[in-house]
Amino acid sequence: MADNQSLGRRWAAYRASKGVWFWSCAGCVVATMIIGFNWGGWVTGGTASKMAADAASGARAQLAAASCVTRFQNGPDAEAQLAALKKSDSYERGDFIKKNGWATMPGSKDPVTGAAVLCAQQLVTANPPAPKG
Repeated sequence: MADNQSLGRRWAAYRASKGVWFWSCAGCVVATMIIGFNWGGWVTGGTASKMAADAASGARAQLAAASCVTRFQNGPDAEAQLAALKKSDSYERGDFIKKNGWATMPGSKDPVTGAAVLCAQQLVTANPPAPKG
């Protein structure tokens, strides 16, 4: 009857070997990493760098698009240009903006990537500017 101890006493008397401790710790580390990378939102350094570069590129395009819209609306013959932009096909609007130089930031030679498309979208969907004067 001495072998028929309660679960609590057997649990208290148990002494794990070094191998059991090692493999338990290793299993916990692996499980933590799997859960963290799959569901916890963890990323590697390379992925974080790519995400930061994408965010910076998107912010640069949005800033250039805002400048583009302002320069477009304040430019000469803005109403006729807007009518021509709206009349063009949607896939040609970015090229229309690039060709006229509105997607190029002052002091730069090349247009900002993605800015022309954003600028065209904002111009086509925006309310017409108030008449000057």
